[in-house]
Amino acid sequence: MKYCLYLSCFLLALVSCNNSDYSPKPNGYFRIEFPKKKYHPFTDNPNFEFEYPVYAHMYTDSSRGATENWYNLAFPAYNARLHLSYFPVKSQQEFFQLTEDSRKLAFKHTVKATGIDEALVKNHQNKVYGIYYTISGNTASSLQFYLTDSSKNYLRGALYFNERPKQDSIQPVVDFIREDIDKLIRTLKWKK
Repeated sequence: MKYCLYLSCFLLALVSCNNSDYSPKPNGYFRIEFPKKKYHPFTDNPNFEFEYPVYAHMYTDSSRGATENWYNLAFPAYNARLHLSYFPVKSQQEFFQLTEDSRKLAFKHTVKATGIDEALVKNHQNKVYGIYYTISGNTASSLQFYLTDSSKNYLRGALYFNERPKQDSIQPVVDFIREDIDKLIRTLKWKK
């Protein structure tokens, strides 16, 4: 009797372990807790002003080749940085060159990008116009833009992460920071 019981348990265990529907749980990413959106003004530059998030840190760009009107908006919690470069426009030729340079820098990512979308920026009230590039895929920069008044001022921005790009893991952060960049663009005003 004991022998039959042991044999039945063994056969039951053998049959129950032969489930071909099992699949291992895929690797996941940590849940990211985002802070509440709150902004304060950036008025340190004599050429422009805008609002940026309180959880970001604005500082002057001190890298090689940077000028006095270049800034970095760091998002330390997400290891990201928005590079902001301001150029005074002296001629129509210079304006076209700056615009072409911005386009080339955005499309430089086509090697790794799965798509690049362009959107026009038009704020007639503040005289802010430009193009917003959304770059999809495992690229170094996910968002780039340039803003201008079409005559005297030109501001270029590019978002970079200080890590190897993996679109699926950083996409929630890109979407979160995109809202902050949109706020920056909507609140941008030229001072001169």
